[in-house]
Amino acid sequence: MGSSNRIDTLFHKLEKGKKVMNLFITAGYPDLDATVDLILGFEKNGADIIELGMPFSDPLADGPTIQRSSLKAIENGVSISVIFQMVAKLREQSQIPIVLMGYVNPVIQYGVDAFCAKAAEVGVDGLIIPDLILEEAALIEDAAIANDLDFIHLVAPNSSDERMKAIDQRSNGFVYCVSVTGVTGARTAEEVSSSVDKFIDRVNLHVTKNPKLIGFGIKSYEDARKVTKKADGFIVGSALIDTIDKYYPLENWQNEVFDFVHKLKNGE
Repeated sequence: MGSSNRIDTLFHKLEKGKKVMNLFITAGYPDLDATVDLILGFEKNGADIIELGMPFSDPLADGPTIQRSSLKAIENGVSISVIFQMVAKLREQSQIPIVLMGYVNPVIQYGVDAFCAKAAEVGVDGLIIPDLILEEAALIEDAAIANDLDFIHLVAPNSSDERMKAIDQRSNGFVYCVSVTGVTGARTAEEVSSSVDKFIDRVNLHVTKNPKLIGFGIKSYEDARKVTKKADGFIVGSALIDTIDKYYPLENWQNEVFDFVHKLKNGE
């Protein structure tokens, strides 16, 4: 199955009015053995796409929560090769779309062509490289497309109308809409909703080819409902990792995390 088909199929089969829930988890966090089990549990509790973070020592776009999870995962021994093994293991049990999110340096160190070929081979569906601007994206984008991987770009409130159009044309799978300028992290509902409404209206005018998922600052079902009124879905990362932090390593920590995921998607 061509990787882009998993993401395309998800959006084509989506029932009217349903919103896609994309969950971000740092690979190898809170421990190496947890990643595959967490993803399988997320899927059972309503996740539609998994964004698997490739830990990096200098994650510029991330706030303290995801930075902390990155450092812990690196301490746990995560590498690109280990992440590919995780995806291969997951693919024995699940066809949930998997998008790798990470920074350009580790990909270049691994070798761009080798990275994209291996990602496709193990069953990755797409890539998000937030520190690679549109003008430099061909560095990885060409190899991604050659291997049938969706290359997903980001738009933000400070993106011009023309830039949004260009990003839409260059993206496949979906466009990641960064709802608040700045680093990732949970924010107040008021702060998110007031700025998001204007931003999404503009996104909908200029991003017309791809589905639109909104991320940054969502931490509850109510937040998700508010921000997805005019979008195709939402992305949660920091609030999920905060929840893991809260319960790990208690005996039932995974169940508490899965309960949080279930409520994010369905309310109570």
